[in-house]
Amino acid sequence: MGFFDHLLEITDHLDLLFWGPEMIALLLGTGIYLTLRTRGIQFSQFWNSLKLILSRESRSEKGHGDISPFAALMTALAATVGNGNIAGVATAIAIGGPGAPLYMWIAGLIGMATKYAEGFLGVYYRETAPNGTMAGGPMYYVKNGLKNKTAGKWLGAAFAIFGAIACLIGTGNMAQSNSMTASLANTFNQAFHGGVAGEQAPEIYYFIIGALIAILVGLVIIGGIRKIGSVSEKLVPAMIFFYIFFSLWIILANLENIPAAFLVIFKSAFGLQPMIGASVGLAIQNGVSRGLLSNEAGLGSAAIAQGASTSEEPTQNGLIAMTGVFIDTILVNSMTTLTIVLTGAYMQTQAWQGLGAPDNVTSILVTQKAFNTVFPFGLGGSIVAIASFIFGYTTLIGWSYYGEKCVEYLGGSRVVLPYRYVFIAFLFFGAILTPIAGKSFDYLNIVWHVGNIGNALMAFPNLVGLIFLTGVVARISREKFGRN
Repeated sequence: MGFFDHLLEITDHLDLLFWGPEMIALLLGTGIYLTLRTRGIQFSQFWNSLKLILSRESRSEKGHGDISPFAALMTALAATVGNGNIAGVATAIAIGGPGAPLYMWIAGLIGMATKYAEGFLGVYYRETAPNGTMAGGPMYYVKNGLKNKTAGKWLGAAFAIFGAIACLIGTGNMAQSNSMTASLANTFNQAFHGGVAGEQAPEIYYFIIGALIAILVGLVIIGGIRKIGSVSEKLVPAMIFFYIFFSLWIILANLENIPAAFLVIFKSAFGLQPMIGASVGLAIQNGVSRGLLSNEAGLGSAAIAQGASTSEEPTQNGLIAMTGVFIDTILVNSMTTLTIVLTGAYMQTQAWQGLGAPDNVTSILVTQKAFNTVFPFGLGGSIVAIASFIFGYTTLIGWSYYGEKCVEYLGGSRVVLPYRYVFIAFLFFGAILTPIAGKSFDYLNIVWHVGNIGNALMAFPNLVGLIFLTGVVARISREKFGRN
């Protein structure tokens, strides 16, 4: 057994350990608790939240902050709507079966209340950093909000440490650049070398694409949050519409198969669909964990972006924040799920065929296979590659800001610039991981396992803080919305 075989085994074990029943119960339990205490804020105020993000008020830069509320949402969505929506959903289906997205949807609806609380607290307990920028997020609301100041101090430091690590080697960095590079390299290999989907491209493509991504990300993140917000509010809406347009094309081309597709999803979710390599437990574990990887509800990351908002009204920022979960999970994730299930691409995964089947695919290659069934001559794979590149690019710039605020919390503004360069270096390493690892596409699961582990370590201190600060969120929300 080689090094990467051992690494795959270790990360898989740790992934299952950190995302065992305890973490899933804590994540969903916190969301349910917040839903009850806020009287179902995600349902009662849903239409108001949509109206808010479409209003002029959300685009106002008047107030004490760095970027407009809309730009804060787009920055959070830049970090949220990424390859977790394309490759992450596909990986969940590849490992947990086509029933895994059902648990994504359930976790997403519950997680909207969690995201509301995070957006609320991100503004309510934020501080002004020595360099004049706003500083918010879980590390600040556990430090400033918890009555036990010692516990708050340690939980805040834990979140910042785990957040900085996750931003370097997990969800918001290597996993994104790996998926972006693999998708583009695969597309170029088919176009210029007559390769087939699932075949590894020449190594030089990974190095060239990785270097290009590093340069493009560096041009933005060096400019800080104002540059990131400016790019995000223009690019994020365009990329979402782009992906939904082509996904709907595939869905409409398979319109008559929609009832059968939902039947497969529900039967698989409850163990009624025979599969060789998946189970109900794997469907739940992958659905919830990949759902968090995608929408980040419970992770606390959106609170960092909302903390930079010019809006000083915490309930407004909470409503804006929770729309991100709906857009990400209920809208964009569903597009990927339906394209994969409707086209039958899920049948060529380890969940369906068993681990080690010679034609197994995982990650973004599953989505590319689905798109290629409708768009011939590799055009579908090219569309996914473009979407992956843009999704991953925005996620990288968003998560670079999250990591920046984490290291700033730990070491002050002097460590911010060195962190940005280290972030770019790890980005490049993630891009070239596939040719280094070898020809087995099963190794791609390593970066997603690492992303899940990083998410769990970030989520724990954030969820503890949310539980103890629920009373503040519930009380002020009831006062604002007049619900007793």
